[in-house]
This record gives sequence, C-alpha cells and structure tokens, in this order.
Amino acid sequence: MNAQGSSNTPEPRPAQNLRVCMVAAERSGDMLAALLLKGMRSHWAGLNAFGIGGPQMDAAGFNSKWSCDELSVRGLVEALWRYRHINGIRQKLTQDLWDNPPDLYLGVDASDFNLPVERKLRQKNVPTVQLVCPSIWAWRPERVQKIRDSVDHVLCIYPFEPDLLAQHGIAGSFVGHPVADVIDAVPDRQRARQNLALSPEATLVALLPGSRLSEIKLLALPFLQAAKRMREWRPHLQFVLPTHAALLPMIESAIAQAGMQGHVHVVMGQSHDVQAACDVALVASGTATLETALHKRPMVIAYKMQWLSWQIANRQRLLPWVGLPNILCNESLVPEFLQEEVQPDALATAVLRWLDDPDAVAHLQQRFSELHLQLRQDMPTLATHAIQKVLAH
Repeated sequence: MNAQGSSNTPEPRPAQNLRVCMVAAERSGDMLAALLLKGMRSHWAGLNAFGIGGPQMDAAGFNSKWSCDELSVRGLVEALWRYRHINGIRQKLTQDLWDNPPDLYLGVDASDFNLPVERKLRQKNVPTVQLVCPSIWAWRPERVQKIRDSVDHVLCIYPFEPDLLAQHGIAGSFVGHPVADVIDAVPDRQRARQNLALSPEATLVALLPGSRLSEIKLLALPFLQAAKRMREWRPHLQFVLPTHAALLPMIESAIAQAGMQGHVHVVMGQSHDVQAACDVALVASGTATLETALHKRPMVIAYKMQWLSWQIANRQRLLPWVGLPNILCNESLVPEFLQEEVQPDALATAVLRWLDDPDAVAHLQQRFSELHLQLRQDMPTLATHAIQKVLAH
C-alpha cells in the first residue's frame, strides 16, 4: 500500500480499545512509563499497551515484546558496538507497526531509538508522542529538526522545556516529573530503614553506581573502593547498594575486588528506600541524582564512560554541569566528579564532607524542597489529558 495515500490512515478505534505502542529503553524509562500507564488506564480501561518495556511496565499490564535492558547503553561508542542488535530490534518493531499500525506511538526518553520509529510512523498518520524532551538544552541541539519531523507532541518533565520547543515550532506540555509525585515531600527515613532491615541509628552511605551494565563496569569498583576508604577513616559507617538481578554478579565481583565483603548491604530494587534511608549518597549521574535530590539527601555525583564516548559527548555539552540537581537549580549545589576525576580518595573525601557540614546540608535540603514543589504536577493525569488532545486531532 502506498505510504503517501490517505488509505494509510489508521481506522479509528473505540476509546476503550485503544492500542498503544510504548518504547522505554532503560530502567528509569520503565518507571516513568509504568506511572503513565496507570494514568492512561484510568481513562481507557481496555487499553492495549505493548512494545518494549521493563518489569514495572509489565506489572502495570504492559505486554513487552522485548526487554528494555536489550536497548540500555550509555555513550555513543557503546551504542555503536551494539548497533546491529539494537537496530535489528528497531527495524523489526518498525515493520510490525507499519503492517499493523497502533492508535498511538509513545516513545519514553531514548530519543536516538524512538525518533526514527516515530518519523516513519508519521507516514502512516500514526500520532506520535514523546515522553521526556530530548535534552537539547544540555547537548546535541541539532536534534531539534529531528524532533520536529518525528513527534506530534512532547510531554516535558521540566518547566522550561515547552517554551524552548515552541521557539522551534514543536508542540509540548509541561506535565511535571513523575518521580516528584511518588516521593514524599518529607521522606520517612526510619520506615525506609525498617524496610531495608537497617539500623535506625547508623550513619548510612548509599552507593548508587547506576542501572546499566556499562555504568557498573566503570563505576562499581571505584564507588566500592571509595567506600573502603570511608570505612578505614570512619569504621562506624554503614553502606547500602541497590541493584537488580542482571547486575548482581558484577556487583558482587566488585565488592570482592574492593575487599568490602560483609560490609555492603546489597538490596534488590528498593532504590527509593535506599535514598530515603541514607544520610548521604554517592550517585552515578542520571535519574538517580534527581531521585536523591527529591529525597532531600546530600550527594556526590560521579560519572565515567568509555574514553571516546566522553570526548564526543563533552564537546557537545552546552552546560557546565552533568548532574540534574545542579542543572535544574542552575547552580553548583553538589560536587561532580567526571572521567579521570573518579578516584576513590576524592570521592570518599567529598562524601564525608557532607557529614561534617550540617549547615550546608540544611541549605541543600531547602533548595531541593523548592525543586520538588516545582516538579510535582501529577504527571499521569496531565500527560493523559495531553494525549487525549493529540488523539482528538
């Protein structure tokens, strides 16, 4: 059938039978999409949602054709290494959707994967929505044209993004950040410690080296070596590290290599409990830094990627920070250590500095409370309303 003909327009379906393809490419996207799914189901009870997702989406009734873990990479070079596999999934998905178009395609972050699929489906007049605006304000501003060609509407999780998109002729709505909806304004530290079977009195350091294989390879060992330094300097400290089953063997290997066996409390999932329970966190740059900020916890941000990926990404960077708390508050609130700066002694010293400066912690918590209020907007409801308007056109 001709891709340009009007016969390619999908037949309208009854709202209760809405067929939606969603694609999340990593665990943070899985969490965002699962929250949105709950909001959409309140409007479309018979929603048929399928595509690429993770365990939280599946628990919300999603039908994953592939796991989001198959797409999860960080860095341009790493993506090239896995290009054939990831592109194969994208081509198969695109062909399936071309043959049997959904009523809506909803990409969740992962713009490098989603935008080409969305652009192709527009030829079939399939409405396309992107949850999470590509961070054109931080790096790779040339993506604006791709967004305009591919997406009918962008669901923005930061308040300044719709105006920025409008300057380029792209429709967008600020829907708030869903993490701000699910994290309590005043997290219950003691309840979190009970959930994790941790001492209510201990001084607790959270280690959050990331949720991707590539992050664990580069960050788990220096994080655990930093923990060893901290324990040598302050033996009373306790450490907790959340992970998931696919990464557990690498985490256990890094613990052994750092000589920290028996000194790190590893938990499966429960990252929000870990963030609520801790006194300070050592965190890989990414969504976890925002989650830690919304839990009002001081932190040290670290990140390391394959050398060539870093050289490429760093040249395309538009802002002085990589950490979301610093970017969103527009100031250097928490220390960042990148690439060769990721050294155990430096990380350990920066973490311990927070424990020795309660006034700095109090100031940080005030700024994070203001940020929380700004981002808390009931994303599932606002996003669902925006999607309804897109489908009505």
